[in-house]
Amino acid sequence: MTNVLDLHAAQDLPAWRRPVTLLFVMAAAMPIAFATWSALLNNFVIEVAQFDGADIGWLHTVREIPGFLAIGVIALIIFVREQVLGLVSLTMLGAATAVTAWFPSLGGILTITLLSSIGFHYYETVNQSLQLQWLSREEAPRVLGLLLAVGSAATLCSYGLIVLLWEPLGLTYNIVYLLAGGLTAAIAIFAMIAYPQFEAPNPQVKKMILRRRYWLYYLLQFMAGARRQIFVVFAGFMMVERFGFDVHEVTGLFLINLVANMIFAPLLGRAVARYGERNTLMFEYFGLVCVFSAYGGIYYFGWGVVLAATLYVIDHIFFAMALALKTYFQKIADPGDIAPTAAVAFTINHIAAVFLPALLGYFWLVSSGGVFVLAAGMAACSLALSMLIPRHPEPGHETVFARTLPLAAE
Repeated sequence: MTNVLDLHAAQDLPAWRRPVTLLFVMAAAMPIAFATWSALLNNFVIEVAQFDGADIGWLHTVREIPGFLAIGVIALIIFVREQVLGLVSLTMLGAATAVTAWFPSLGGILTITLLSSIGFHYYETVNQSLQLQWLSREEAPRVLGLLLAVGSAATLCSYGLIVLLWEPLGLTYNIVYLLAGGLTAAIAIFAMIAYPQFEAPNPQVKKMILRRRYWLYYLLQFMAGARRQIFVVFAGFMMVERFGFDVHEVTGLFLINLVANMIFAPLLGRAVARYGERNTLMFEYFGLVCVFSAYGGIYYFGWGVVLAATLYVIDHIFFAMALALKTYFQKIADPGDIAPTAAVAFTINHIAAVFLPALLGYFWLVSSGGVFVLAAGMAACSLALSMLIPRHPEPGHETVFARTLPLAAE
């Protein structure tokens, strides 16, 4: 019989079996597969499958289709508990990552990427929902920052091994993908067995909802998805295509990002708690305008590899500040809206992701610098939208325009 505990009763469990500990276990497991896949991806597709800019654009378009369909989580949680769905999805991500190198062709890579992406996006949708349900408003910014730091720390050892051992041991893509994906799947299966199922105090609405008072959150999610795709798809691709980075060099750059996130993510969580979501997001988006503009300068003015690598690290630090968007929604949301809105928001976040990588892949062939200038414009739009967040958001006070609007306005 399934062991189900409410969050209050779960506090009597040993510390390692409590809900917050499970969040940390999942936060450590997911990046082992996904971040390793990302670290090797550009070298793998260029060296093994001879991808060009258009091919990489199509790959990331296919990868984002499950994100666009994340709204399907709402239907699944009618029959499956969120915690179970999240762990099954995490297992799927690990298993698909493990066999990535078995399909070294355009069609094969697209297919296995689609499968791993289903696991990743459904896991992320559920994980975000569970975080906001299981964490109080007071502790959420601090714990979310720590979760980011743990995710970075968990991948540090595997990345370090790639950097140190790739050349001396003659590691292959197949070996690394098998080990990383297999470990993620094994941790997910362990979590299914070792942890009871936790019951949040507020039952979730199990249907799609779109509330007018969440409109700013929806817009910020859309812009974040569009802007992030340009970085995810093309920033790393630039390091390999323009500057000739090898696998251990790309992974070394990822290692620097990990250490930076381990140091700064907890500090960013505390900064959100102290300065508020409005100020934090405005700082993030202004910084991203500068970063993407400088990326464009690399192509237009011939700026060098040191600047490109530095911007890559700074970019990651700014993106970690996006946890403020989660806590903004937690503050304005009805407690029962968290799960369905997480699915809707994930879909909105991926609307641009479905078509933008493929479209910009062709634009990349014409004007690589122009792709980053476009991203700077998107960051500027996000900056303008963030100014509409009130200093103290709450239900009925979701935007600076909502000060006199009743909560019932949908």
